Amino acid sequence: MRIAQVAPLFERVPPPAYGGIELVVGLLTDELVRRGHEVTLFASGDSISLAKLVSVHPHALRLDRTIKDYSIYDMLQLASVYQRAQEFDIIHSHIGCGALPYTNLVKTPTVHTLHGIFTADNEKIFSFAKKQPYVSISQSQREPRLGLNYVATVYNGINTNNYQFHAQPENPPYLAFLGRISPEKGTHLAIEIAKQTGWHLKMAGKVDTVDVEYFDTQIKPHIDGKQIEYLGEANHAQKNALMGGAVATLFPITWQEPFGLVMVESMASGTPVIAMKLGSTQEVISHGKTGFLCNNIQECVSAIDRVTELDRYACRKQVENYFSIQQMVDGYEAVYQQILGEKFSQNGRFRSLLSLASESG
Repeated sequence: MRIAQVAPLFERVPPPAYGGIELVVGLLTDELVRRGHEVTLFASGDSISLAKLVSVHPHALRLDRTIKDYSIYDMLQLASVYQRAQEFDIIHSHIGCGALPYTNLVKTPTVHTLHGIFTADNEKIFSFAKKQPYVSISQSQREPRLGLNYVATVYNGINTNNYQFHAQPENPPYLAFLGRISPEKGTHLAIEIAKQTGWHLKMAGKVDTVDVEYFDTQIKPHIDGKQIEYLGEANHAQKNALMGGAVATLFPITWQEPFGLVMVESMASGTPVIAMKLGSTQEVISHGKTGFLCNNIQECVSAIDRVTELDRYACRKQVENYFSIQQMVDGYEAVYQQILGEKFSQNGRFRSLLSLASESG
């Protein structure tokens, strides 16, 4: 099968540190190549892939401070993809709504994996293109009132072989927080939990430009290097060590998280997750088995007293059973076959109608 994978240009594929979408796209693309598919990856020029790489810019956009208008490069990328549409059996977009205006201009079908959330603005274009085939990354991500043509839910997967399992947390014990330092990820709530319990908290993650004020006013004043530590942006090995050595990973989100790859990465390392009961957390965490789902800060605080009772092997097993790269790619292969099957079926009906029209003429 000839497949085009379209990734965001903002970060490299796979990302050197933070970047959930790019990590998933990298794993999916490479595994499809291993399974014998002919894959072209449209991504930043510094991406590393087994697929054929096509790029309109030599490196991730976030690393280039000379760029003033990111949208220009997004348009250049999509123009490149759809000018070559006839070369592919299917186009797989991971860039949200950006590809939607192009899809009906070519015969090659596009499937859209939705990695983000719906907003008052992007709902307009999704409603306009509701018949396009969509894949959700969790059931909770779906918005039924929009009437989108969902063809499947495919959970994000990781390569568990790349995550060292930690049967025991480190001593002295600590809690971990990993992710974008932002209000949505609840970094300030992780600090509050640590302060209420007296636990040592180690945090790692990037600070985007839009979150600099949040970091400076609500996070930085609490960082003392003793109880509350900020380690900066962590690479894969550092993330694995940070979460694997923790008693628990805190995930006190304040938004409807579409998936939350950090939860899976933590459990693959053997560490249970204490999370707010929002968005996809109920689909990723088995309450009382691989972590705890909480409704407020006090429930998070209480959960810390119980988290050492959980089986760290069960955390790892949950990821192997439900969130592996093999299961993710199996899911997407089934989606591709379904969409192509529908396309050929429609073409067959069209040819039959033409034949009947010719005979009647």
